[in-house]
Amino acid sequence: MCYIWINSPVFKIKTMKKSKILFLGGLVFLFLTSFSYDVSEVYICKGPQSKKYHYKKDCRGLSSCSTDTYSVTLSEAKKLGRTLCGWED
Repeated sequence: MCYIWINSPVFKIKTMKKSKILFLGGLVFLFLTSFSYDVSEVYICKGPQSKKYHYKKDCRGLSSCSTDTYSVTLSEAKKLGRTLCGWED
C-alpha cells in the first residue's frame, strides 16, 4: 500500500511549485492574449475577381493580383464586401 502524507514538507513544496507554475502560466497567457492587432489601413487588389483585404502589402494572397495594390481603410474594405485573406489568419 502507498500512503500520501499531506502534511509532509515534500508534498507542500510540490503543491506550491505546481500552483506557482499554473499561476505564472496563466499570467503569461493573459499577457499574450490581451494585445489586439489594431489595424486602420489594409491593402486590396482592385482586380475583377478580388474579394479579400490584407494587413501586409507583401501578403502572399496579393501575389496574383492583376492590378496594382491599393491602401484603404479597414471600414472601406468591408464596405466593398472584402473579407480577411486566409493567409492573414
